[in-house]
Amino acid sequence: MDILVIGGNRYFGKRLIALLRESGHRITVLNRGSSGAPEGIEHLVADRDDESALESVLAGRSFDVVVDQVCYTPRQAEIARRVFGTRTRRYVMTSTVEVYAYEDSAAPVAEAVLDLASVTVDTGLAWEDPEFREEHYGEGKRQAEAVFAAGRQPFAWTSVRVAHVLGGDDDFTGRIDHYARRIRAGEPIAVPVVNRPATYVYVEEIARFLAWTVEAEFTGPVNAHSHGPLTTADICAEIERRVGGRTVFQEVEVGEVSPFSFARSYGMDNSRATSLGYSFSHSREWLARAVAETVGRGGE
Repeated sequence: MDILVIGGNRYFGKRLIALLRESGHRITVLNRGSSGAPEGIEHLVADRDDESALESVLAGRSFDVVVDQVCYTPRQAEIARRVFGTRTRRYVMTSTVEVYAYEDSAAPVAEAVLDLASVTVDTGLAWEDPEFREEHYGEGKRQAEAVFAAGRQPFAWTSVRVAHVLGGDDDFTGRIDHYARRIRAGEPIAVPVVNRPATYVYVEEIARFLAWTVEAEFTGPVNAHSHGPLTTADICAEIERRVGGRTVFQEVEVGEVSPFSFARSYGMDNSRATSLGYSFSHSREWLARAVAETVGRGGE
């Protein structure tokens, strides 16, 4: 297949590109030009927020599938619907567990919990402001999904709601290192008084799932995560085994808590993906490896 990947220059995006290439697909990468494409892969340069620039660089081009790794706002989704409406038959948007930010459910949440038809889309918000966009990351993804889901589809569309990702020596988030530094020093790690588990996925597995999704035919949202929710204590115990030191949790009623600590429950249910034919691993199969990869790079 002829596949366009928007973004995808780092972390699981670059792994996805490698997997698609290994499967024999023709890959084109589109980004703003701040980073290149892997050797031998066609590279298109345009700002995805600039509709005329996209139209220009894509003139005469069409793709079997578009994988959008960097759609963060409803404005970007609206541009994508217009630009790719006649240029692809399938559109795969990488979304996030954070679309469930308003949920607090002891039971894992399924895709239908979020009614995209009821989501208010507001393109007049300050989506062009990087700080606003980061602060409203989950809401931006919710509204972007709502744009794609609204009305008659110009193409077959799916959103992959990605769980919290762990692993890789190129983890750029610094979250595992946050814990490693404190555990080594025995410094307090802030957690909520009631600290809920969450769903996670290994970096290599989410790349495999996205590659599988590219070749599939289903539409609509799908949750993507490994079996076996993890707690902050689970993750810290593995880091402690790796780096030594001591885990010290400090319960806080208010204020900022550590990255993988959650006062509310909104772990995802991956039953839909499983019923569609994808077999996820269990977190116990990869947690030690994920921590070793990340700490070995950034925390030593």
